[in-house]
Amino acid sequence: MCGIVGYVGNQDACPFLLTGLRRLEYRGYDSAGIATLGESGHLHLARAVGRIEALAERIAGAPMPGVIGIGHTRWATHGAATPENAHPHLGGAGNVAIVHNGVIENYQILKEMLIEKGYQFHSATDTEVIAHLIADALKTLMEAPASALPRQGGTDGRNAMFVEAVRASLPSLRGTYGLVVMFRDRPDLLIAARCGSPLVLGVGRGEQFIASDTSPLVGHTDRIIYLADHQLAVVSKDSIQVVHRDQGRIRPEVRILEAQDNDVSCEGYAHYMLKEIYEQPTSLRNAMRGRLDRENATSKFGGLNLTPSQLRSINRIILTACGTSWHSALTGEYLIEEFARLPVEVEYASELRYRNPPVDHDTLIFGITQSGETADTLAALREMKRKGHHTLAICNVIGSSIAQEADGGVYLHAGPEIGVASTKAFTSQLCVLAMLALYFGRLRHLSYEAGQRIIDNLEALPDAVEKALECNAVTRVIADKYKDATNFLYLGRHYNFPTALEGALKLKEISYIHAEGYPAAEMKHGPIALVDEHTPSVFLLSRSHVYDKVMSNLQEVKARGGPVIAIVDQYDKKLESLVDDLIEIPAVEDFLQPVVAAIPLQLLAYHIAIARGCDVDKPRNLAKSVTVE
Repeated sequence: MCGIVGYVGNQDACPFLLTGLRRLEYRGYDSAGIATLGESGHLHLARAVGRIEALAERIAGAPMPGVIGIGHTRWATHGAATPENAHPHLGGAGNVAIVHNGVIENYQILKEMLIEKGYQFHSATDTEVIAHLIADALKTLMEAPASALPRQGGTDGRNAMFVEAVRASLPSLRGTYGLVVMFRDRPDLLIAARCGSPLVLGVGRGEQFIASDTSPLVGHTDRIIYLADHQLAVVSKDSIQVVHRDQGRIRPEVRILEAQDNDVSCEGYAHYMLKEIYEQPTSLRNAMRGRLDRENATSKFGGLNLTPSQLRSINRIILTACGTSWHSALTGEYLIEEFARLPVEVEYASELRYRNPPVDHDTLIFGITQSGETADTLAALREMKRKGHHTLAICNVIGSSIAQEADGGVYLHAGPEIGVASTKAFTSQLCVLAMLALYFGRLRHLSYEAGQRIIDNLEALPDAVEKALECNAVTRVIADKYKDATNFLYLGRHYNFPTALEGALKLKEISYIHAEGYPAAEMKHGPIALVDEHTPSVFLLSRSHVYDKVMSNLQEVKARGGPVIAIVDQYDKKLESLVDDLIEIPAVEDFLQPVVAAIPLQLLAYHIAIARGCDVDKPRNLAKSVTVE
């Protein structure tokens, strides 16, 4: 949620800031703003409610010169979506400007203290508190004797006062923050600070960049620094210095940014979501690349940081996640229990972090997340880690908070996912979980021959997904037929139950139609009361050992006049008289059905949303990275 960009260099800052904010739109937002500092020391500020284009139009009417600036997209928490609540916010007498991601939990106490000192507030946000707090610290330092000014471990002396003003303010903040500060009286300096909310620095030549993730940096630099918690970055056009809040200057690790411009562009597709649906054969191949070991009929992972002996001693696994990742975790439970005979529990991260469940010492904790910044999943892993449990992550974003804090893990290598509704990250999670199930199975009781068969099926999976994408035209026709429905039911059994949940979530997320997923047999225990001629039911009807059972559940719906959309992996003449619409997909083994069945569900949600005129890439009220509770 929310996005940050910052620039200092020799070029006009505004073009980079606007382009960067557009690349961060996927994170979710309802207002945006930019501040630049002109040569005369005049601070230019523009803020607007709604999309980036509204901000761009405002700037076009009143240009914002300056070679230094900060920008922000806000997802409202404290205070409604208004221009006054949009970032950047000013502190003091307008001499400090900041942008902030995160939540300051004790802002009200700080606000009351600052009001008593005479500071005036113009917004309902928690962020404005930080701006005034820094301005107040700066005022105190300016009034103090020069000899009293602390030096920050090698920081440029000209910047020491400003760095100290930020550093001294941070211990007062309780909560999370990723923030960038600009000073009216220091026209070549940005200071960034992080605690629980990601920031990445782009290392340039004669110019430097700051952002809340790497997407705005693509095409501008290929060298990046991930800021860690309790670190500050002192950024000028010629240098970046990183300072620990308490320990002084440190030497940061400069990494290579491997993303290309085409990773963050639509490349001719109408929407990012459609592009990412079609990228799934490639993302699945990337997830498997180098991880299938034919010689030993197993999979291999370089980042688990546990020996096979340690992993063999594991007697229980907890998978914790939120949203779409929680659905992949449910499938992972089925996979690991079937292949490895290991007990698995799936926990909502938002609940696990506040529960106190009995967890044995030989339990392994996996956090599953696309962004690596999901606040609830991060907090759940931290709590389990605090109790001494080994924590692993399944994550898509290198250098993310969860990737850094977990004891080890597996990257998805799905590439940037810009559409808010996850598609390729979901199927890559399923693929990685299948490989983990194979790995744990081969550590325990799974035979060599069974391992080889699983590898055969995994290697054939991308081609099956490629074939499944051919249902696009059929799903578009079905979408037009049902676009005006107000309720949908999604029904499946065994491996396809979690897939039904995910299909329902996709439809809710981007079309705003109410939808629910259920195990098909649960229909008669309550939900069948919802069935009528206006409520379509989507059945996942694969040729597995529960095929006949699901057919019986389907007939129960038809007997009550409910329209049925069937997703099948083998044509059956009996279906002609039972279903209203049919989508055929390739047949695969049971354990890989969720990956292939996800394709028509994603396409159906996409086309229904388009038919209803919805913004599929940026659905209302949602954000890609949920970095607040």
